Amino acid sequence: MPIPGNPLAYTLVYALESPRGPVLVDAGWEHEDAWSALKNGLGSFGIDIADVYGVVVTHFHPDHAGLAGRVREASGAWVAMHADDAAIIRTFREVLGKDTGRSWERENLRRAGADERELAEHSGRDGVDPPALPDRELTDRELVDLPGRRLRAIWTPGHSPGHICLNLEDADRIFTGDHVLPRITPHIGLYPYDTPDVDPLGVFMDSLRRVAALDVGEVLPAHQYRFNGLADRARDIIRHHEERLDEVAALLSAEPRTLWELAAGMTWRGGWDEMSITSRRMAAGEAAAHLRTLERRGVARREGDADPLRFVRAR
Repeated sequence: MPIPGNPLAYTLVYALESPRGPVLVDAGWEHEDAWSALKNGLGSFGIDIADVYGVVVTHFHPDHAGLAGRVREASGAWVAMHADDAAIIRTFREVLGKDTGRSWERENLRRAGADERELAEHSGRDGVDPPALPDRELTDRELVDLPGRRLRAIWTPGHSPGHICLNLEDADRIFTGDHVLPRITPHIGLYPYDTPDVDPLGVFMDSLRRVAALDVGEVLPAHQYRFNGLADRARDIIRHHEERLDEVAALLSAEPRTLWELAAGMTWRGGWDEMSITSRRMAAGEAAAHLRTLERRGVARREGDADPLRFVRAR
């Protein structure tokens, strides 16, 4: 299903048969082109959108959850996701009920060390509304309501706090959402950049170790293509982030550097200078996530409490 204007290009949505009707794994971006692709894709199997029994969302991001509410309206289907991501959607709705989120995002950029020119480039929200709230909130290891089959939710936080993979135990398959992709790695960011007591990269790597221990055959991700070798790919992604941690650690010294300066020093496809302010905001989130893991390991330390955020090497 297409994601207009996004380099990922598309989301893979899966339909699992059941006596009560198909259950979708993810639903795609909320856009007319995606809606047509969903209806036509189901139609190629003789399925009407009104036949859908449920939608289980791997995580709340708009290219996965965007159309879930519209499917529910068209079919009466239930929508399910992990409780932690449902809580994030509720928070987004509360924030957007007060303002557009522009002031919140600008404040984060300022605290990271973005200059006035970059702050002026930032226009606030990207125009994407929060997805629909789910009817059902899943917990780790819970069986999804897929009559006649065994589809088990595996909590894999990191890319989002409530990300889940879905192990189809009766067919030796696992739907990995964005957690494990065959050639690229998902974005792991910390937002706001100094959120206390969370380590998204650390929990992401723990989640990778967890799925690597599963005995499954075919891997069905939300982007790119199906593949085999879940454990090997999970270990490859862990190695990638360990190399990234080494890169960030090498940028640290006794001289304090802002989060923005550290992010600018990291290696990015296309280079920092060519990035839009939105891409830089995400890059800073990734840098912050790696710094948090380095803080937990005793390698990095935040220097002082004043703005902007500055870090030094701890050892």
